Amino acid sequence: MVTDYYLPTLGGVQTVVKAHKEALEQAGHTVTVFCPRHAPSENTPTEENDPHVVTLPTSRRFHPDNYPFTWPLEDTRKQLVGEFRERAVDVVHVHSEIFAAIAGLTAARSLAIPTVQTMHGRIDVYTAHVLPVPAVSTFVLAQLHRRHIPHSLKVRRSSAYTSTIIARRMWQLMVNQANYADHVVVPSQHFARKLLAQGVTRPLTVISNGLEESVTKTIDDTNTRSLAPGEQIRIMWCGRVSPEKRPIEFIWAIAQFPANVHVDMYGNGVQFTKVRRLIKRLGLDDRVTMHGAVPQHDILAAMASSHLFVSTSYDFDNQPMVMLEAIATGLPILYCDPDLTEIMPPGSAILADSPVAVDISAAVRQVAHDPSIIEHMSKNMLSEPHVAAQKTHLASLTAVYAQLTGLPANPLAEITEPEPVPESKPRRKKKKKRKKKV
Repeated sequence: MVTDYYLPTLGGVQTVVKAHKEALEQAGHTVTVFCPRHAPSENTPTEENDPHVVTLPTSRRFHPDNYPFTWPLEDTRKQLVGEFRERAVDVVHVHSEIFAAIAGLTAARSLAIPTVQTMHGRIDVYTAHVLPVPAVSTFVLAQLHRRHIPHSLKVRRSSAYTSTIIARRMWQLMVNQANYADHVVVPSQHFARKLLAQGVTRPLTVISNGLEESVTKTIDDTNTRSLAPGEQIRIMWCGRVSPEKRPIEFIWAIAQFPANVHVDMYGNGVQFTKVRRLIKRLGLDDRVTMHGAVPQHDILAAMASSHLFVSTSYDFDNQPMVMLEAIATGLPILYCDPDLTEIMPPGSAILADSPVAVDISAAVRQVAHDPSIIEHMSKNMLSEPHVAAQKTHLASLTAVYAQLTGLPANPLAEITEPEPVPESKPRRKKKKKRKKKV
């Protein structure tokens, strides 16, 4: 697996790759993660000596939004070619769109190794909000990208989300990278529809994300939340403290919350200082606690002691891993983006009437007025714990790998006949039944 984002940095892609790695290894596959890193992960102390986590060339000076950045590209590609050969990699699964991803796709193609591209999110929204001078930086990024992956398909101004030149540049990058891979994986139906509408032509499979077994085992799946009349309501917000997640709008909403509400915010990002200053200016210091970035186990512990999780992102998120964590812990959700409804167990969440502060606060006041809502939603959330489990969706992922490689989807299962190898891939005719290497 090749990704521009991995531990110890925190985020949805990092959590997904970690979950894929563990679940696939438990199923009998050999998985190696290639990624840029400033340091080994604190979450997995043995990772520094793990031969299956390989650090790619990483820039010492450039680290956008505090993430390590793969550079230089050609050195990265050469390293990956050597690693793929030495490790006899069967399939390369790419989880991002920046330079590690580009190097992974081009290195795999040079060796005729099948590739899978997971499209995790809306980089058109992210780059517009996070990159410095986005009109310039997105132009440079797009030009660098097209030097290595052809931009044969042009994205037109055909929808609201492609109405600006910045958005079209990034959609063009996303669509052409998806079409460069042999198979595309998308975690949500709503994002898949957008990608197909903008020109993705490769085979595409919607496969939900999920939490690995080592995480789900630590969760008390019987912890039904309840809220007594007059009890302090504990609300949790977790994500990148960045414009696309709309934390500023959330602070304005908090100013309108009932007095018996306390909010814990987790995460870091380019707006961290701005958010903290707004909290102070509005006199909310005693009602909001900012915890910064913390490990996943601290997030899960905070969820276990909260009544409600609030997501304020709108027209950005694909399938937030933090929402799957909330679902797994039975924590009711208040959210703003109707596209995210597809992942919610019925009766477990509240969709705000609109993404503006006044409607977010109105939903919270509804809960304060009728505390029984919390217990009702929590019970419904806990009724479908399988939704958030990686093992629920693993067979779909390994089926994609098997289709591309001709190798068995489950090497631990007893197979009486070897899987047939497609005639179009003569380089694989001599392969015997064995563990797949990703």
